[in-house]
Amino acid sequence: MPAVHHKLLLEEALQDSPQTRSLLSVFEEDSGTLTDYTNQLLQSMQRVFGAQSEMGLATEQLSRQLLDYEKKNFALGKGDEEVIVTLQNFAKTVSELNSLHSELANQMADGMVFPLIQFREKDLTEIGTLKEIFGIATDEHEAAMVKYSRLPKKKENEKLKSDLVKEVAYTRRKQHQGSLQYYCALNALQYRKRVAMLEPMLGYTKAQISFFKKGIALVSKKMDNFLSSVSNMTHNIQAQLDVEAEAMRGSQREFLSVEDTVYMPDMDTEPVNRTLIQKAGYLNIRNKTGLVSTAWDRLYFFTQGGNLMCQPRGAVAGGMVLDLDNSSVMAVECEDRRYCLQITSPSGKKSMILQAESKREYEEWICTVNNISRQIYLTDNPEAVAIRLNQTAIQAVTPITSFEKRPEGSPNTDRAKPGGVHAASGGSQRTAAAPEPEDLIAPGTPIQFDIMLPASEFQDQNRSGGRRTNPFGETDDDCSTESDDSLLQQVFAVRFQGSMAVRYGNNQEVIFEAMRQVLAARAIHNIFRTTESHLMVTSSSLRLIDPQTQVTRISFQLGEVVQFAAHQENGRLMGFVVEGRDWSDGEEEGEPSFSAFVFESNTEGEKICYTINLAKDITEAKKDPEALAQLMKNMPLTNDGKFLLLEAETGDTTNGAEEDLESEA
Repeated sequence: MPAVHHKLLLEEALQDSPQTRSLLSVFEEDSGTLTDYTNQLLQSMQRVFGAQSEMGLATEQLSRQLLDYEKKNFALGKGDEEVIVTLQNFAKTVSELNSLHSELANQMADGMVFPLIQFREKDLTEIGTLKEIFGIATDEHEAAMVKYSRLPKKKENEKLKSDLVKEVAYTRRKQHQGSLQYYCALNALQYRKRVAMLEPMLGYTKAQISFFKKGIALVSKKMDNFLSSVSNMTHNIQAQLDVEAEAMRGSQREFLSVEDTVYMPDMDTEPVNRTLIQKAGYLNIRNKTGLVSTAWDRLYFFTQGGNLMCQPRGAVAGGMVLDLDNSSVMAVECEDRRYCLQITSPSGKKSMILQAESKREYEEWICTVNNISRQIYLTDNPEAVAIRLNQTAIQAVTPITSFEKRPEGSPNTDRAKPGGVHAASGGSQRTAAAPEPEDLIAPGTPIQFDIMLPASEFQDQNRSGGRRTNPFGETDDDCSTESDDSLLQQVFAVRFQGSMAVRYGNNQEVIFEAMRQVLAARAIHNIFRTTESHLMVTSSSLRLIDPQTQVTRISFQLGEVVQFAAHQENGRLMGFVVEGRDWSDGEEEGEPSFSAFVFESNTEGEKICYTINLAKDITEAKKDPEALAQLMKNMPLTNDGKFLLLEAETGDTTNGAEEDLESEA
């Protein structure tokens, strides 16, 4: 057995240096750990001893019960001598076993439990007592040294000094004596603990060997039958394992026989499923690591109800990353990476950029998040609802004839809620019966998704009523959009979704139908990119301005805006109808033509509608000075006399280097 290399040096006990104290703390920690382990080990050994003692009592009771069979007066058991003799033989065997169990219990008590109890009560208790004595002696020595250190330097009191010197010497001797005893006990404990750990197990093993030797002759024949049955069972289990292993090897060969395209990214042959309401898979997520630096991490994402969950590798469960209800998703260009998408919370305060592995995964994630954001998963049959919405989107951009019947899946356009839409004061309200889509917009009407041409050319192509030249030579100074005395100027950050020609301008349903067809066309053709502009509402006109160049892309006189409304379900969507004149027929007045324009804003669409409505009120009030004065009295004004409605909304969105955004609709 190797010798103990670590011990406390007795010659350093008097000096009591910090190094000695540090080594002492290690010995004390070892002693505390040994005490805890000894208590736990003793509990386990006492449990074994108790079980063995209970075994002896149980076998003794069983033996008595077998012998009592002869004494019982069974009404139908008289003359059953064979059973009585057999039970008596069993009772004798059990009694012999009982004596063996009782002897084993006594040997366990003497050779296993008692030595460990003696070690705990004698050695470990002694260590605790010496530690207390050493601590008291140390405190007394420290107190005596404090008194001695306070002796005055100028006026020395010989008697006081002599008393303190004696006190210091006494306490130091006492501490030295206590430390020597304590150090010796700790050093000896390093040897005693080895004996204490080995001696009980030695006694336990000897007792068990003695028990088995005495009982082998009694149970050997019965054990042969038992071992034979266990051997048969082992062979049966091994045969079952061989069959299962062969089946698993066959499955491996089948799974590995697929084509290599299964392992290649972006080689999907299956079409995109746009009706998913659940999705799971690995995505790369962009994380900021500094002011301008970013890092991408590959994590496992999955949807659960209306939540987007994320589960890193090795994690037991996933955690919620974002609530997808009413959220928006768009395709983005990010760091020269493919298949990137951005998910934004309804408030716009939280967003994340993810990268899919393939184009199919990229499109399915966008469609899935779009479906979940509409809260389809809360319906009774979400799969059917998702399929119906996808079919409706396809039908919305599929030309239909007037003879075709409207499909059942088409959404009902009569869904406006009271107070949810602002309209021009001169516009008529919806009729009692909602018109059919083909009555509002001609089937096959083209949709323009961006304003790329100059305003005049764009208006000519759409036959809408922008600013025009009067053929009769009348001037339009009264309706100039650049008037410096405009009483209202409010700017909104918007994203143009699309425009299309419509048949009517006196019904709000035409705006809702145009919204539906424009957004459905974007979804079907994967057109997610939009360009941010500033919509300036004044008391005379509406202007769409490029935020970077401040060039007016298109403008409309306020009188030409005949209808405007905000979407009831998606509050960021709004649209308006502009009336123009078609001079192609050669008529004097020109046939009226209408175009619907759909926008998505960073704020509520109702605010824009409210501002347009106020601009029309101002235009009407200009005709009556008293009415204008009353209107200016009721509304807050800025320092330069203009109407104050809202705070500027373009400060956070205007950025000269900002890339094109994508629609959240």
